[in-house]
Amino acid sequence: MNSDVQIAGDPLAIPHLLPPAPAHPTTVSGFAGLARDLAADRDGWAPLVRYDATTRWYHRLRTGPGYEVWLLSWVPGQGSGAHDHGRSSGVLTVLQGELTERVGTNGGARHTLRAGAQRVFAPGYVHDVVNDALEPAVSLHIYFPGLTEMPLHPTQTAGTAAGTAAPGPLDVLR
Repeated sequence: MNSDVQIAGDPLAIPHLLPPAPAHPTTVSGFAGLARDLAADRDGWAPLVRYDATTRWYHRLRTGPGYEVWLLSWVPGQGSGAHDHGRSSGVLTVLQGELTERVGTNGGARHTLRAGAQRVFAPGYVHDVVNDALEPAVSLHIYFPGLTEMPLHPTQTAGTAAGTAAPGPLDVLR
């Protein structure tokens, strides 16, 4: 006589019955997980990083259906200027060092982001990211859909208007 395991198979070995895991993320938590996985693969991203004293350095690390992943480096004092990401949502993950994020255009919330910190944002989210620390920083940015615009916003801090931002990933597309 056959046992249930012989007839139905081992109930602990049912992966073949589950739907396959998607090859690419499809949810906010999926993109945040992708960013964490890429961050954990230091041997994969660290050799690519370059530092440029005149402008932020950036490298498109990966693309997938409807999204793209960018690797950026920031030497002390470099910043993005206040901007949004058009119709794109995104995940910002600090891989190394420390960055400061200022939300909004009128001195809104300020967040210190250390290695491992993540920020998730929706379309229309205005922020300025700057390296206020004394050491270089590296960050990973995932945009979905892929980044097609990055409008700059004027800011008012301590009574002075901000200037222009250093070039960023979209300059590669222009």
